[in-house]
Amino acid sequence: MRTITLANGNTVEVDCLSCALTSGKVEPEGGVIAETEHFHAHQDVAYPIRGLVIVASKRHIKGLDELTEEEQHDYITFITKIRKAQREVLGIEHVYYFYNEDTTHHFHLWMVPRYDWMYEFGRSVESVRPVLLHARNNGGDHAKVLEGIRLLTKVLNE
Repeated sequence: MRTITLANGNTVEVDCLSCALTSGKVEPEGGVIAETEHFHAHQDVAYPIRGLVIVASKRHIKGLDELTEEEQHDYITFITKIRKAQREVLGIEHVYYFYNEDTTHHFHLWMVPRYDWMYEFGRSVESVRPVLLHARNNGGDHAKVLEGIRLLTKVLNE
């Protein structure tokens, strides 16, 4: 078990944060954006970027190559649906997708929107971490982030 401090300051004891989130044991601030049979979408509000979405597998796996055929289909369909909502509902022109297999959690994909202010950090994958840290350390408009979650949740669950 590990003790993890959430964005709201609460601490939780979990073996795997992704498992706790996808099972409902831990509720992400702003709630669950959408779910499928195999995947769960939410935002980590510790990085206050409107429209940032994390898609996690419900099954505890580490890599893309571990997905079953059914999960593969569900995955691409789900992230395509989320991306369409980001564009149509939140006006997000570009997104960086970030996924790594050496994480302390299990399989998840970060869908990080690109806003004009982010280009001061560069235009490559190398800019993603500085952008996330800048957002976390400088705060963001928490109300706009929660509004983005609410709008995505509404359109993705209609």
